[in-house]
Amino acid sequence: MDKFDPKRAYRELYAPPAEFVLVDVPEFLYLAVDGHGDPNTATEYAAALEALYAVAYAIKFASKRAGRDFVVGPLEGLWRADDETAFTGRRKHEWSWTMLLVQPEWISPADVADAVAAVGAKKALPSLEFVRPLRYAEGRSVQILHHGPYDDEAPTLARLHHEYMPEHGLTFDGDHHEIYLTDPRRTAHDKLRTVLRQPVRPV
Repeated sequence: MDKFDPKRAYRELYAPPAEFVLVDVPEFLYLAVDGHGDPNTATEYAAALEALYAVAYAIKFASKRAGRDFVVGPLEGLWRADDETAFTGRRKHEWSWTMLLVQPEWISPADVADAVAAVGAKKALPSLEFVRPLRYAEGRSVQILHHGPYDDEAPTLARLHHEYMPEHGLTFDGDHHEIYLTDPRRTAHDKLRTVLRQPVRPV
């Protein structure tokens, strides 16, 4: 049985160069959990990830039993704030987020609901009730591969916001999107790899 791997199937979206590039992002189904606050200290962030992964693996195992296996994709996050400088200034307590795990095209919202119910029958996870299916199409976006600690992203985002986008006649058209290709629990901070993506539209 061949495993579907989103990083391989959509290489242009999950393996960008270390320079700004324009991409067109199609609609995907994601598992999603919303929250607010500093991801390093907010207890709801850790609880959200626990529930998200529990449901993702329940979906994976059910799909494998049905004859179609897949690799659970990397953690992704949509980030927003009332003031965009909260990102470049790293004022994390002002951030709101939607954490995501992309799903293969054959997974349906009903499969997500079944997995949530199956996990709930086995575990009492505080954020399980907040896991939801989300169909999301970003469309035209600018992205870049960031190497290094998350807190070193600010200069790259400043260049994106104040140089690249104005020079190309573009403005914001959705939440800041990050894709975490490496696990910070197992990877040295200087070796972290993160896709930084911003949906855009003409001014």
